[in-house]
Amino acid sequence: WLGLIGQFRPKKLISAIKTELQSADELELPVFRDAAKHFLDKSLYSVALATQLSLSPSTSLLWSTERQGEKKDAAWPELFMDRKGKYWEVPESISLDMSSLPSDSGLQYHFGIHKNSGHPQAFNALDGEAPSALMPGLCAKAAFSYQKSKDICRRKETKEDLIIKTDKGSYWRPSYDVRLREPHAAISGIIGGTCAAWFGKGSKNVESQSEENIPTTNNKRSPLSADFFGSACYTFQHGQFRKLYGDLTRVDARLDLSSLSSFAKRIFKSSSANKSLSSPRLNLIFQQQIAGPIVFRVDSKLLLDSKAGKLGPHIEDVIYSLSYSLRLLRSGKVVAWYSPKRKEGMIELRLFEF
Repeated sequence: WLGLIGQFRPKKLISAIKTELQSADELELPVFRDAAKHFLDKSLYSVALATQLSLSPSTSLLWSTERQGEKKDAAWPELFMDRKGKYWEVPESISLDMSSLPSDSGLQYHFGIHKNSGHPQAFNALDGEAPSALMPGLCAKAAFSYQKSKDICRRKETKEDLIIKTDKGSYWRPSYDVRLREPHAAISGIIGGTCAAWFGKGSKNVESQSEENIPTTNNKRSPLSADFFGSACYTFQHGQFRKLYGDLTRVDARLDLSSLSSFAKRIFKSSSANKSLSSPRLNLIFQQQIAGPIVFRVDSKLLLDSKAGKLGPHIEDVIYSLSYSLRLLRSGKVVAWYSPKRKEGMIELRLFEF
Protein backbone atom coordinates (compact mmCIF):
# COMPACT_ATOMS: atom_id res chain seq x y z
CA TRP A 1 0.00 0.00 0.00
CA LEU A 2 0.99 3.61 -0.53
CA GLY A 3 -0.09 6.61 1.53
CA LEU A 4 0.34 10.32 0.78
CA ILE A 5 -0.43 12.96 3.41
CA GLY A 6 -0.30 16.71 2.83
CA GLN A 7 -1.09 19.93 4.65
CA PHE A 8 -1.93 23.47 3.61
CA ARG A 9 -1.80 26.48 5.98
CA PRO A 10 -4.63 28.89 5.05
CA LYS A 11 -4.16 31.08 8.14
CA LYS A 12 -0.58 31.90 7.18
CA LEU A 13 -1.64 32.60 3.59
CA ILE A 14 -4.47 34.95 4.61
CA SER A 15 -2.14 36.82 6.98
CA ALA A 16 0.50 37.29 4.23
CA ILE A 17 -2.05 38.55 1.68
CA LYS A 18 -3.61 40.90 4.22
CA THR A 19 -0.21 42.40 5.03
CA GLU A 20 0.53 42.82 1.31
CA LEU A 21 -2.74 44.66 0.66
CA GLN A 22 -2.51 46.89 3.74
CA SER A 23 1.00 48.04 2.84
CA ALA A 24 -0.03 49.10 -0.69
CA ASP A 25 -0.90 52.75 -1.34
CA GLU A 26 -3.34 51.88 -4.13
CA LEU A 27 -5.02 48.61 -5.05
CA GLU A 28 -3.69 48.24 -8.57
CA LEU A 29 -2.99 45.14 -10.68
CA PRO A 30 0.69 44.73 -9.59
CA VAL A 31 -0.47 44.64 -5.97
CA PHE A 32 -2.88 41.76 -6.63
CA ARG A 33 -0.19 40.02 -8.67
CA ASP A 34 2.24 40.18 -5.73
CA ALA A 35 -0.48 38.94 -3.38
CA ALA A 36 -1.16 35.97 -5.67
CA LYS A 37 2.51 35.00 -5.51
CA HIS A 38 2.03 34.04 -1.87
CA PHE A 39 0.19 30.91 -3.06
CA LEU A 40 3.58 29.67 -4.30
CA ASP A 41 5.22 30.10 -0.90
CA LYS A 42 6.75 26.71 -0.01
CA SER A 43 6.30 27.24 3.71
CA LEU A 44 2.52 26.91 3.23
CA TYR A 45 2.80 23.28 2.22
CA SER A 46 4.15 20.01 3.61
CA VAL A 47 3.99 16.40 2.53
CA ALA A 48 4.59 12.92 3.95
CA LEU A 49 4.87 9.71 1.95
CA ALA A 50 4.74 6.17 3.31
CA THR A 51 4.63 2.76 1.68
CA GLN A 52 4.69 -0.90 2.67
CA LEU A 53 5.63 -3.90 0.51
CA SER A 54 5.21 -7.53 1.53
CA LEU A 55 8.41 -9.39 0.67
CA SER A 56 7.19 -12.75 1.97
CA PRO A 57 4.33 -14.13 4.08
CA SER A 58 6.35 -13.28 7.20
CA THR A 59 8.28 -10.12 6.20
CA SER A 60 7.31 -6.64 5.06
CA LEU A 61 9.33 -3.62 3.91
CA LEU A 62 8.31 -0.15 5.09
CA TRP A 63 9.54 3.21 3.82
CA SER A 64 8.48 6.70 4.83
CA THR A 65 9.68 10.25 4.36
CA GLU A 66 8.34 13.63 5.35
CA ARG A 67 9.37 17.13 4.48
CA GLN A 68 8.30 20.68 5.06
CA GLY A 69 8.18 23.10 2.12
CA GLU A 70 10.37 25.54 4.05
CA LYS A 71 13.42 23.70 5.35
CA LYS A 72 13.84 25.73 8.53
CA ASP A 73 10.45 24.55 9.76
CA ALA A 74 9.65 21.08 10.93
CA ALA A 75 7.94 18.25 9.10
CA TRP A 76 4.18 17.92 9.32
CA PRO A 77 1.78 16.24 9.84
CA GLU A 78 3.86 13.68 11.73
CA LEU A 79 5.16 14.72 15.14
CA PHE A 80 7.37 12.74 17.51
CA MET A 81 6.25 12.36 21.12
CA ASP A 82 8.68 11.71 23.97
CA ARG A 83 8.01 9.86 27.20
CA LYS A 84 6.77 13.03 28.91
CA GLY A 85 4.05 13.64 26.32
CA LYS A 86 5.88 16.50 24.58
CA TYR A 87 5.70 16.77 20.81
CA TRP A 88 8.76 17.45 18.70
CA GLU A 89 9.04 18.63 15.11
CA VAL A 90 11.95 17.38 13.00
CA PRO A 91 12.81 19.42 9.87
CA GLU A 92 13.44 16.33 7.74
CA SER A 93 13.10 12.64 8.50
CA ILE A 94 13.59 9.65 6.19
CA SER A 95 13.32 6.01 7.24
CA LEU A 96 13.49 2.58 5.61
CA ASP A 97 12.39 -0.40 7.69
CA MET A 98 11.95 -4.13 7.29
CA SER A 99 9.93 -6.00 9.88
CA SER A 100 8.44 -9.42 10.43
CA LEU A 101 4.69 -9.91 10.54
CA PRO A 102 2.99 -11.29 13.67
CA SER A 103 3.37 -15.06 13.90
CA ASP A 104 2.28 -17.86 16.18
CA SER A 105 5.89 -18.52 17.21
CA GLY A 106 6.05 -15.19 19.03
CA LEU A 107 9.42 -14.25 17.54
CA GLN A 108 9.58 -10.90 15.72
CA TYR A 109 12.36 -8.75 14.31
CA HIS A 110 12.79 -5.25 12.93
CA PHE A 111 15.61 -3.61 10.96
CA GLY A 112 15.75 0.02 9.93
CA ILE A 113 17.82 2.92 8.64
CA HIS A 114 16.81 6.42 9.77
CA LYS A 115 18.12 9.84 8.85
CA ASN A 116 17.25 13.11 10.59
CA SER A 117 18.25 16.58 9.41
CA GLY A 118 17.98 19.86 11.26
CA HIS A 119 17.46 20.57 14.95
CA PRO A 120 14.21 19.32 16.54
CA GLN A 121 11.90 21.93 18.01
CA ALA A 122 9.42 21.55 20.85
CA PHE A 123 5.90 21.88 19.49
CA ASN A 124 3.89 22.38 22.69
CA ALA A 125 6.55 23.56 25.15
CA LEU A 126 8.95 26.49 25.42
CA ASP A 127 11.72 24.54 27.08
CA GLY A 128 12.92 21.00 27.37
CA GLU A 129 15.66 18.70 26.15
CA ALA A 130 15.19 17.05 22.78
CA PRO A 131 15.52 13.24 22.72
CA SER A 132 18.92 12.25 21.36
CA ALA A 133 17.26 9.93 18.81
CA LEU A 134 15.76 12.97 17.06
CA MET A 135 19.03 14.86 16.67
CA PRO A 136 20.67 15.05 13.21
CA GLY A 137 22.42 11.95 11.96
CA LEU A 138 22.17 8.61 10.17
CA CYS A 139 21.32 5.58 12.26
CA ALA A 140 21.01 1.86 11.60
CA LYS A 141 18.83 0.02 14.10
CA ALA A 142 17.85 -3.58 14.75
CA ALA A 143 15.48 -5.09 17.28
CA PHE A 144 14.09 -8.51 18.10
CA SER A 145 11.52 -9.71 20.59
CA TYR A 146 9.88 -12.90 21.79
CA GLN A 147 6.33 -12.86 23.09
CA LYS A 148 4.47 -15.57 24.93
CA SER A 149 0.93 -15.51 26.28
CA LYS A 150 -1.14 -17.99 28.26
CA ASP A 151 -4.86 -18.01 28.98
CA ILE A 152 -5.84 -18.53 32.58
CA CYS A 153 -9.42 -18.96 31.40
CA ARG A 154 -11.27 -18.13 28.15
CA ARG A 155 -14.82 -18.64 26.93
CA LYS A 156 -14.77 -19.27 23.18
CA GLU A 157 -17.45 -17.76 20.98
CA THR A 158 -20.06 -20.29 19.80
CA LYS A 159 -22.81 -20.34 17.17
CA GLU A 160 -25.38 -20.05 19.97
CA ASP A 161 -23.82 -16.70 20.89
CA LEU A 162 -24.24 -15.39 17.35
CA ILE A 163 -27.85 -16.56 16.78
CA ILE A 164 -30.55 -15.15 19.06
CA LYS A 165 -33.94 -16.88 19.04
CA THR A 166 -37.06 -14.89 19.90
CA ASP A 167 -40.82 -15.24 19.43
CA LYS A 168 -40.52 -13.24 16.22
CA GLY A 169 -37.78 -15.50 14.86
CA SER A 170 -33.99 -15.81 14.93
CA TYR A 171 -31.54 -13.06 14.16
CA TRP A 172 -27.79 -12.61 14.00
CA ARG A 173 -26.13 -10.71 16.87
CA PRO A 174 -22.33 -10.57 16.61
CA SER A 175 -20.14 -8.66 19.04
CA TYR A 176 -19.84 -4.91 18.55
CA ASP A 177 -16.06 -5.46 18.28
CA VAL A 178 -14.51 -8.77 17.20
CA ARG A 179 -11.48 -8.09 19.44
CA LEU A 180 -13.73 -7.98 22.51
CA ARG A 181 -15.97 -10.96 21.83
CA GLU A 182 -14.45 -13.50 24.25
CA PRO A 183 -14.39 -13.14 28.06
CA HIS A 184 -11.03 -14.24 29.39
CA ALA A 185 -8.17 -13.77 31.81
CA ALA A 186 -4.64 -14.02 30.44
CA ILE A 187 -1.02 -13.25 31.19
CA SER A 188 1.68 -12.45 28.65
CA GLY A 189 5.30 -11.42 28.53
CA ILE A 190 7.73 -9.89 26.06
CA ILE A 191 11.51 -9.87 26.15
CA GLY A 192 13.77 -8.43 23.50
CA GLY A 193 16.86 -6.49 22.59
CA THR A 194 17.89 -3.51 20.49
CA CYS A 195 21.12 -2.28 18.95
CA ALA A 196 21.92 0.95 17.10
CA ALA A 197 24.85 2.42 15.21
CA TRP A 198 25.17 6.16 14.44
CA PHE A 199 27.20 7.32 11.46
CA GLY A 200 28.60 10.66 10.42
CA LYS A 201 29.80 13.79 12.15
CA GLY A 202 28.60 14.38 15.69
CA SER A 203 27.74 10.76 16.43
CA LYS A 204 29.69 10.80 19.68
CA ASN A 205 28.02 13.85 21.14
CA VAL A 206 24.70 15.41 20.23
CA GLU A 207 25.24 18.71 21.96
CA SER A 208 23.35 21.18 19.80
CA GLN A 209 24.19 24.82 19.21
CA SER A 210 22.19 27.38 21.14
CA GLU A 211 19.67 28.97 18.79
CA GLU A 212 16.46 30.86 19.30
CA ASN A 213 13.52 28.61 20.26
CA ILE A 214 15.70 25.49 19.77
CA PRO A 215 16.27 23.52 22.98
CA THR A 216 19.77 22.22 23.49
CA THR A 217 20.77 18.81 24.73
CA ASN A 218 23.93 17.66 26.41
CA ASN A 219 23.10 13.97 26.21
CA LYS A 220 26.00 11.90 24.94
CA ARG A 221 25.04 9.58 22.14
CA SER A 222 27.37 6.63 21.71
CA PRO A 223 28.17 5.56 18.13
CA LEU A 224 27.31 1.98 19.12
CA SER A 225 24.71 0.96 21.67
CA ALA A 226 22.80 -2.16 22.68
CA ASP A 227 20.20 -2.86 25.32
CA PHE A 228 17.44 -5.22 26.44
CA PHE A 229 13.82 -4.57 27.36
CA GLY A 230 10.89 -6.50 28.76
CA SER A 231 7.18 -6.30 29.56
CA ALA A 232 4.67 -8.29 31.61
CA CYS A 233 0.93 -7.95 31.07
CA TYR A 234 -2.27 -9.15 32.73
CA THR A 235 -5.69 -8.89 31.06
CA PHE A 236 -9.14 -9.56 32.47
CA GLN A 237 -12.36 -9.21 30.49
CA HIS A 238 -15.93 -9.86 31.58
CA GLY A 239 -18.70 -10.01 28.98
CA GLN A 240 -18.89 -10.54 25.23
CA PHE A 241 -19.78 -6.96 24.25
CA ARG A 242 -22.93 -7.92 22.34
CA LYS A 243 -25.79 -7.09 24.75
CA LEU A 244 -27.16 -3.60 25.40
CA TYR A 245 -26.00 -3.29 29.01
CA GLY A 246 -23.43 -4.77 31.40
CA ASP A 247 -21.67 -6.92 28.81
CA LEU A 248 -18.15 -5.48 28.87
CA THR A 249 -15.73 -4.72 31.68
CA ARG A 250 -12.05 -5.00 30.85
CA VAL A 251 -8.80 -4.21 32.66
CA ASP A 252 -5.32 -4.34 31.10
CA ALA A 253 -2.21 -3.86 33.23
CA ARG A 254 1.26 -3.84 31.68
CA LEU A 255 4.60 -3.31 33.40
CA ASP A 256 7.37 -2.07 31.08
CA LEU A 257 11.11 -1.96 31.60
CA SER A 258 12.54 -0.08 28.63
CA SER A 259 16.25 -0.34 29.46
CA LEU A 260 17.75 -3.23 31.37
CA SER A 261 21.21 -1.61 31.41
CA SER A 262 19.90 1.61 32.98
CA PHE A 263 17.89 -0.43 35.49
CA ALA A 264 21.02 -2.41 36.46
CA LYS A 265 23.02 0.81 36.91
CA ARG A 266 20.22 2.13 39.12
CA ILE A 267 20.34 -0.96 41.32
CA PHE A 268 24.09 -0.70 41.77
CA LYS A 269 23.79 3.01 42.68
CA SER A 270 25.53 4.25 39.54
CA SER A 271 25.25 8.01 39.10
CA SER A 272 25.26 7.66 35.30
CA ALA A 273 21.96 5.80 35.24
CA ASN A 274 19.24 7.50 33.19
CA LYS A 275 16.35 7.94 35.61
CA SER A 276 13.74 8.11 32.86
CA LEU A 277 14.90 4.84 31.30
CA SER A 278 15.76 2.97 34.49
CA SER A 279 12.35 3.41 36.14
CA PRO A 280 9.67 0.80 35.39
CA ARG A 281 6.39 2.08 33.95
CA LEU A 282 2.92 0.77 34.63
CA ASN A 283 0.26 1.16 31.94
CA LEU A 284 -3.34 0.70 33.05
CA ILE A 285 -6.37 0.53 30.74
CA PHE A 286 -9.94 0.32 32.02
CA GLN A 287 -12.93 -0.13 29.69
CA GLN A 288 -16.60 -0.17 30.65
CA GLN A 289 -19.66 -0.48 28.43
CA ILE A 290 -22.10 2.39 28.94
CA ALA A 291 -24.92 1.36 26.61
CA GLY A 292 -24.85 -0.73 23.45
CA PRO A 293 -21.76 0.12 21.38
CA ILE A 294 -20.74 3.06 23.63
CA VAL A 295 -17.69 2.38 25.81
CA PHE A 296 -15.93 4.57 28.36
CA ARG A 297 -12.16 4.07 28.56
CA VAL A 298 -9.31 5.39 30.72
CA ASP A 299 -5.64 5.00 29.71
CA SER A 300 -3.06 5.92 32.34
CA LYS A 301 0.75 5.77 32.44
CA LEU A 302 2.49 5.70 35.81
CA LEU A 303 6.21 6.10 36.42
CA LEU A 304 7.20 3.92 39.37
CA ASP A 305 9.69 6.40 40.77
CA SER A 306 9.76 9.53 42.89
CA LYS A 307 9.24 12.92 41.29
CA ALA A 308 10.77 16.22 42.36
CA GLY A 309 8.99 17.17 45.56
CA LYS A 310 6.92 13.97 45.60
CA LEU A 311 7.56 10.45 46.80
CA GLY A 312 6.35 7.29 45.15
CA PRO A 313 4.79 6.64 41.73
CA HIS A 314 3.30 9.52 39.77
CA ILE A 315 1.12 9.80 36.67
CA GLU A 316 2.91 10.70 33.44
CA ASP A 317 -0.23 10.83 31.31
CA VAL A 318 -3.92 9.97 31.43
CA ILE A 319 -6.44 9.84 28.57
CA TYR A 320 -10.23 9.70 28.89
CA SER A 321 -12.25 8.55 25.89
CA LEU A 322 -15.71 7.59 24.67
CA SER A 323 -16.01 5.26 21.69
CA TYR A 324 -18.92 4.19 19.51
CA SER A 325 -18.20 0.80 17.89
CA LEU A 326 -19.36 0.25 14.33
CA ARG A 327 -20.50 -3.36 14.18
CA LEU A 328 -20.50 -3.52 10.36
CA LEU A 329 -16.75 -2.75 10.33
CA ARG A 330 -16.03 -5.63 12.76
CA SER A 331 -13.53 -3.54 14.73
CA GLY A 332 -14.18 0.01 13.54
CA LYS A 333 -15.24 2.84 15.82
CA VAL A 334 -15.59 6.57 16.35
CA VAL A 335 -13.46 7.73 19.28
CA ALA A 336 -13.46 11.03 21.16
CA TRP A 337 -10.58 11.37 23.62
CA TYR A 338 -9.02 14.04 25.83
CA SER A 339 -5.79 14.27 27.81
CA PRO A 340 -6.00 16.80 30.70
CA LYS A 341 -2.25 16.65 31.28
CA ARG A 342 -1.41 17.56 27.67
CA LYS A 343 -4.58 19.67 27.22
CA GLU A 344 -5.17 17.86 23.96
CA GLY A 345 -8.21 16.13 22.49
CA MET A 346 -9.40 14.66 19.22
CA ILE A 347 -12.28 12.91 17.47
CA GLU A 348 -11.12 9.99 15.31
CA LEU A 349 -12.65 7.49 12.92
CA ARG A 350 -10.77 4.19 13.24
CA LEU A 351 -11.64 1.74 10.49
CA PHE A 352 -9.90 -1.20 12.15
CA GLU A 353 -7.88 -1.66 15.32
CA PHE A 354 -5.36 -4.46 15.68
